[in-house]
Amino acid sequence: MIDHLDHLVLTTINLEACKDFYVRVMGMRLETFGNGRLAFRFGNQKINVHVRGHEFEPKAHLPVPGALDLCFIASTALDTVVAHLQAEQWPIIEGPVQRTGATGLIRSVYVRDPDLNLIEISEPLDTSIR
Repeated sequence: MIDHLDHLVLTTINLEACKDFYVRVMGMRLETFGNGRLAFRFGNQKINVHVRGHEFEPKAHLPVPGALDLCFIASTALDTVVAHLQAEQWPIIEGPVQRTGATGLIRSVYVRDPDLNLIEISEPLDTSIR
């Protein structure tokens, strides 16, 4: 019945810090849609942004900053991601470590966004060579 995720909604308390992280650090594209709403686009998905206290209806029952735990598959090698995070002086809180993703083994690093959401950035591991 379900094919893929179209978008999710992130609630932030600091829009400028949020935009800086998702655009500069994560490399997503800032997009404006609807009546001035903001989103971060990557691939065929996006993250819509709500500012706490100014959410759009309908919304989650309890929209709070820092409640998300998201995993993104990188479009480049994880070592390149690590180098980029270091160049942007964004702290890695764990990794690289091996985990299990939706389609198999992944190698991941973990960071926190400005709202303290846990962000996992991963690359698939080709287990056929192991």
